Amino acid sequence: MMKKLVVINAPFNLGLKQLTADRPPGVNKLPAWLQQHGLYKAVHPDNIITIESPAYSMELDPQTGVLNADQIIEYSKSLSAVVKSSLDSSNFSLVIGGDCSILLGCAHALKSPGRYALFFLDGHTDYVTTEFSQTKAVAGMDLAMVTGSGHEKLTDMDGLKPYFNKGDVFAVGNRYYEKAYVQQIKESGIGYYDLAAIHTVGAETIAGNFIQLLRENSCAGCWIHLDVDVLDDTLMPCVDSRQPGGLNYQELKTILGLLLKSGHVAGMDITILDPDLDPGGHYAARLVRELADVFSVPFSTDNF
Repeated sequence: MMKKLVVINAPFNLGLKQLTADRPPGVNKLPAWLQQHGLYKAVHPDNIITIESPAYSMELDPQTGVLNADQIIEYSKSLSAVVKSSLDSSNFSLVIGGDCSILLGCAHALKSPGRYALFFLDGHTDYVTTEFSQTKAVAGMDLAMVTGSGHEKLTDMDGLKPYFNKGDVFAVGNRYYEKAYVQQIKESGIGYYDLAAIHTVGAETIAGNFIQLLRENSCAGCWIHLDVDVLDDTLMPCVDSRQPGGLNYQELKTILGLLLKSGHVAGMDITILDPDLDPGGHYAARLVRELADVFSVPFSTDNF
């Protein structure tokens, strides 16, 4: 049976810290920007749903120590309800962010129906404690939170902690190698493949290892998180935290293609491209073209 594709627009930017006084993070404009550059025509969604976001703020929550905690929780639950409805209908959810904090809503949705795994593609680990974080922004702590590390107000919404078991997660693509930063994820029990490891082991092997993990752990399926800053900086410079290097599009498409063809993927979120940093739309248009190749093969539920 072929799965229907549901695009869920999540134009949320409250998981990021404002870097300049005159400009809130522009990632909330990403769904409209990708639509303008042909995403809907490329992937042919059966339905399009938008979850409106509150106005940007930088309110530090004294209880959790992070920015905008209450707004993130409220938005996560709204997003979760939509993703869960799509999942219950055996649809494929393509969630367009927004910043990486939208992963909390996706993760929350997946916990109730069964055991799901996470393939986390990101140029950073996003696995740090609130105390370690310099920004206090959830978008830099999302992997830690969805695997149960952090204040329970965020990590245990509705008593569902952890949303993903650490042993069911691969974190792939980090290229920020500061020792104390990397040490946290290396000691976590999460499957960790930094950029150097990808080039050593190979993208196909990593995707294959993850698919094998799903089967060994008897997971009901998996979710893909794609922070576009996992791509090489020359291919995707319009992000909030730039670094040299990264994956090329062929490496990214190899990973996504193998995962999607496996039949195990329930959905995927895309985050962090900031249209304000892509005024001509060059980088968005390229991303849409590359995603069109990945999504050209219909999704099957045969392997679920």
